[in-house]
Amino acid sequence: MTIGEIYELAVKMGMEHDPRGLEMVQKLLAREKERFDNLKDDEKEEYDGEKLKNPYADSRILYGDPEKEVRRVLAGVDVEVGEILLADRLGERGRKIDLAISHHPEGKALAALHEVMHLQEDTLARLGVPINIAEGIMAVRINEVKRTIMPINHNRTVDAARILDIPLMSLHTTADNLVNHFLQKLIDERQPETLKDVIKVLKELPEYRQAVKLNAGPTIVLGSPERRAGKVVVDMTGGTGGSEEAYAKLAAAGVGTLVVMHISEKHRKEAEKSHVHVIVAGHMASDSLGLNLFLDELARRGIEIVPCAGLLRVDRTADKAS
Repeated sequence: MTIGEIYELAVKMGMEHDPRGLEMVQKLLAREKERFDNLKDDEKEEYDGEKLKNPYADSRILYGDPEKEVRRVLAGVDVEVGEILLADRLGERGRKIDLAISHHPEGKALAALHEVMHLQEDTLARLGVPINIAEGIMAVRINEVKRTIMPINHNRTVDAARILDIPLMSLHTTADNLVNHFLQKLIDERQPETLKDVIKVLKELPEYRQAVKLNAGPTIVLGSPERRAGKVVVDMTGGTGGSEEAYAKLAAAGVGTLVVMHISEKHRKEAEKSHVHVIVAGHMASDSLGLNLFLDELARRGIEIVPCAGLLRVDRTADKAS
C-alpha cells in the first residue's frame, strides 16, 4: 500500500463507523463543498482541500509523499520527536520505517482538533438532546478548546519528521470512531445489568486486560459495582471532552451510564450532580483498541506493524480469518 492509500482507508473506515451514520457524514461533505464553492479566490488559496473528502480535520498526512510504498509502520498513541528519532534509529539498525502513524494529532491536525467536536452535537441529538441545545452547549466548549490549543508548538514533531525524512500521519477521530462503534455494539449485545457487569464486558478485551496489569484498567469513577447501569452509552469520539452542561441533558434523555476514555474532575462533578454513572475504561487501552482495529487492516495487506508509545498492540487478523 502507499501512504495515500493508507490515509484513504482510514478516512473510509472512520466514515463507515461514524456515530452520525454514513449518510449524515456525506451530507456534511456536500455542505462543505458548497461552502468552498462560495469562497473568494484568495480564500480558496488558504483552504485545506482535504476537507472536501475527509470530514475529520484531526486526521491528516503531515509529511511524506502519498505515492510512497509502505512495508513497515511505526505506530503509537503519541508519536512525537522521540518516536521520530526512534524510527530513524530503527532504520540505522536495519528496520527501515516507511511511515510513522500517530493516534493523537500533531501539526495542523492538532491545530484543527476543535473542528471535529461538532460531531458531539449530533451524538447528543441522537441520544435525545434537542439539537439547538446540543449546539448551544457545545459552542462554548469548542471555542475553549480552540483557544487552549492556539499557543501550542503544533509543528515540532512534523519538523523532526521532515528533517529526518520520516513520513508521518495522524489518525485521531478516524480511529476513535472505530473503538466507539466496537464497544457500543459489544455492550448492546451483552446488555450488562450492573456497573460491575460493564467492567466484566470491557475486560473480555485483551487491551483492557493488559491495561489492568499496568494499573490503568477500567475503573468506576461514579457509582458502585452493584448499581444498575441503565442505558449505557460509549462516549469515546469527537475530539476531546465535551461540555460540562451535557450531563444534565443526558440524564434527562435517559442515559444511566457513560463509558469514557477519561474524564476531568470538573466533568466528573457535573456528572455526579446529575446521578450519571461514569466508567473510565482507560485512555491508552481505548486508544489502542481503536488504532488496532485499523492497523489490523494494514496487517492483512502485508504491512509490518511496530508498536510504540503506549500502543497495546493486539492482532485480530487471525480471528477474522477463521
